[in-house]
Amino acid sequence: MGTRLTLPDWNALAAQADETVPLLETALLIARDEYPDLDADLYDTVLQSHAEHLRPEIDAIDAWPLKMAAINRHLFDELGYSGNHDEYYDPRNSYLNEVFERRLGNPISLAMVQMEVARRLGVPLDGVSFPGHFLVRLPVDDGILVMDPFNGGRPLGADELRERAKPHLGGDAPDDSTLLQILDPATHRAILIRVLRNLHGVYAERDEWDRAARCADRVLKLVPDQAEALRDRGLAYLKMDYAHGARHDLTRYLHVAPEAPDADAMRERLVELSAGKSRMH
Repeated sequence: MGTRLTLPDWNALAAQADETVPLLETALLIARDEYPDLDADLYDTVLQSHAEHLRPEIDAIDAWPLKMAAINRHLFDELGYSGNHDEYYDPRNSYLNEVFERRLGNPISLAMVQMEVARRLGVPLDGVSFPGHFLVRLPVDDGILVMDPFNGGRPLGADELRERAKPHLGGDAPDDSTLLQILDPATHRAILIRVLRNLHGVYAERDEWDRAARCADRVLKLVPDQAEALRDRGLAYLKMDYAHGARHDLTRYLHVAPEAPDADAMRERLVELSAGKSRMH
């Protein structure tokens, strides 16, 4: 019997250093919120079988890019993992158990599968919190190889990366140093926060405010007092008619981010909440 995969405790994650926050385990912990009976060991075994199938081939290859090409070929061509282009905002694309079951995901969940398989094979693949679509990066002799997990792990050149970044930078193409900065490896904590923010956006769009609040709450387990998550949870509580929670979070938000662009709007919400409270008595 292999070792069992132990999922972390939500309340212990905030105190952990970025480099020790476990990616796979915490991603499965996020999925367990939605799928309480999730068997974490099963998905660890699936990943391990992907890696073991590849190991002889990968060990026989010297160059990182060629190792990575073999990993991508197995995951995307042979096993059929692919980006869910038809239903991009389906929440199942963000839950790793569903990604393993359906072989469908969004850029960040597919990147996590890629990264976990690569790392088990000694290939140092990192995530990149690129604006728009999440990407992955691999060190190569003369720099880095950047790939798109949502599109079969396709390599992306500097010109295409600049074009992709432009809409998120006010229409300006980033210069070399800005592009390199954007391509910095993302910490596990940053990756997990992005997963939760994606889910929050999907649930808010669907008016599923209990789930939206839960996603913001989980961000706060990773980074207490994260301003956006305080605001998002407060607004979700407001939609759920949980006035006390909304008042607490929005007050805290204004304390943490007094100069935020929406600070005045949030102050108005708090005034309305207080007026509602005085009417009730």
